[in-house]
Amino acid sequence: MFTKHDRRAARDRRHRHVRQRVKGTPARPRLAVYRSLRHMVVQLVDDTVGQTLAAASTLEPDLRKGIKSTGSTEAAVAVGRAIADRAKAKGIVTVVCDRGGYLYHGRVKALADAAREAGLEF
Repeated sequence: MFTKHDRRAARDRRHRHVRQRVKGTPARPRLAVYRSLRHMVVQLVDDTVGQTLAAASTLEPDLRKGIKSTGSTEAAVAVGRAIADRAKAKGIVTVVCDRGGYLYHGRVKALADAAREAGLEF
């Protein structure tokens, strides 16, 4: 049986592995995903200067409207659409996805699919 510590250590290892290969540039920023049990947070990051270009989260009151739970795939879809709209408003079309060590499944996949449908390419 896995403990909470074992799962966290495995996620940290996967995240380090992904971050060695994924770098954000001004032309193609990194779409950094963080998920907890209750919320999802997404940022577009330019790693050359260490600057966040845009962000979206279920913590925002505007995104909370119309969704039942902030820890659901429905909320992840709303966050994916919001980050795509904010990226397009800043002239960003292509990004590179940093899933943050999380498996590409469930809420992370729903977020990525919604961002693609809203116009982001990755």
